[in-house]
Amino acid sequence: MKTVICYYSRHHGNTLKVLEAIAQQGDVDLIDVNTRQSVRLEEYDCIGFASGIYGFEVHKAVVNFARQYLPQGKPVFFVYTYGGAKGSAAKSIMNIAAERGCPILGQFGCRGYDTFGPFKIIGGIAKDHPNARDLENAKNFYRELSEKLGGAGGR
Repeated sequence: MKTVICYYSRHHGNTLKVLEAIAQQGDVDLIDVNTRQSVRLEEYDCIGFASGIYGFEVHKAVVNFARQYLPQGKPVFFVYTYGGAKGSAAKSIMNIAAERGCPILGQFGCRGYDTFGPFKIIGGIAKDHPNARDLENAKNFYRELSEKLGGAGGR
């Protein structure tokens, strides 16, 4: 199964750590939505979107990327990290996927170190996250997702 994950990961790189663990599971390409490049998402079997949670939702850059590039009917999944609360998480992208007739395979979220706003004063929250257990859970999520689609992560 050839997979691409389009992501935004800044501040502490929490989301990228999770995605790098997932990418170890098979044929997975990672695309940073902030790099301007030519993308052809229709060439992939499955498309993921990933971000930290900003104001209770995935980053707008990921939403805009999905709005611009998500092809009709492709299976999608979502990955996110959050410090305090996941909020509505991937709701905006889920709506775009639904409009395009894309089956939603699932979503994975875990805590991530957060020093935004007032959390900086107290040294941050969710320290040491994502941790080894979080990364293993992310790998398991992707393996199960791959099995749903009839592939073993490309292996």
